[in-house]
Amino acid sequence: MQIPVVQRSAAKTAQRLLRTDAVSRFTLAILAFGLVWSCLASARLAAQQLPPAEPPAPLPAQDQPVETLHVTTNEVLVPTLVENANQVVYGLKPEDFELTDNGVPQRLRVDEEMDTAPVALVVAVQQGRSAALEMDKVAKLGPLLSLFQGNGSGEIALVGFDSTPHLLHDFTGSLDSIESSLHQLQPGDGGAAILDTVGYAIDLLHTQPERYRRVLLLISERRDHGSKHVKPTALVQRIGASNILVLSISFSPSAAEFLHDLTDNGDNRTTSMLGALLMAGQAMKKNVAKELARLSGGEYATFTKDKALEAHLAQLAQRVHNRYLLSFSPTDPAPGLHRLRVRLTRDYGATVIARTSYWAAPNP
Repeated sequence: MQIPVVQRSAAKTAQRLLRTDAVSRFTLAILAFGLVWSCLASARLAAQQLPPAEPPAPLPAQDQPVETLHVTTNEVLVPTLVENANQVVYGLKPEDFELTDNGVPQRLRVDEEMDTAPVALVVAVQQGRSAALEMDKVAKLGPLLSLFQGNGSGEIALVGFDSTPHLLHDFTGSLDSIESSLHQLQPGDGGAAILDTVGYAIDLLHTQPERYRRVLLLISERRDHGSKHVKPTALVQRIGASNILVLSISFSPSAAEFLHDLTDNGDNRTTSMLGALLMAGQAMKKNVAKELARLSGGEYATFTKDKALEAHLAQLAQRVHNRYLLSFSPTDPAPGLHRLRVRLTRDYGATVIARTSYWAAPNP
């Protein structure tokens, strides 16, 4: 039987509509899937941009800046060594010094008596990494530590460190016990957490009476390896806020380096607090031992042989007691890091080594 033309035309139209409807349903399905995927992606992005549900954990105690200026809130102490051809220059008066704080001259006072206070000394000795090669040299240093005691009334503590610092001997006036601990030093692990150790030593030194001259003797590599709790900028603040002298002696493959001139030969322009803090932090990453000494007004030396190490140590011990004690009340005690510069007003042909910064805390 032959289908009428009208019926055939209607059937074809229906088939076309069915095909078109199928295509439309497929297209709509694709669009719906794309819309759902877009919504999910937007939700994920929004979730990533949301602030954390809880505030970040507080910094470890060693990372918190010490909120103090120095001995008092109105006075900054600046121990200063003046030497001419390795001979201490004695008898200098306030008018012989010029001291600037962030480039601004300050009216200073000079204690005409050399620093005769008893010394509280922390000896921090690296045991990790390459320090194993230096153990025999370090073990011989015990008798020389008596030079830091001066009149014999000082206290000495011994700290060893690799990936972490650990107290080997608490403060004592007995050199025999310190010598015994030095001879018992053992190689540590593959770390050299200098920043963490200096933070730990600062805490130890703050347990000693204020009348003591607080000194840290750091025997280590130049760079930090493995500190987890103390950041460079935080340590810059802590050193700047403490009256602690850092003396650093580093292992060195080169015999060319000796005692470095740690004075700042830059100009007197004021540096922003943040810029100065970041620069000091970057310098500490390159050579933490040297930068710590520079910031505190201490000294830095390197050694390769036993005799060089012993000579450096004897010289550093003598110089601890040969510093002038300069002090001043800041004309602008703005909170933050302050840059210090000490110079002589006359040309004595002498070298001046003094602390280069301090940290002023905000008013309570």
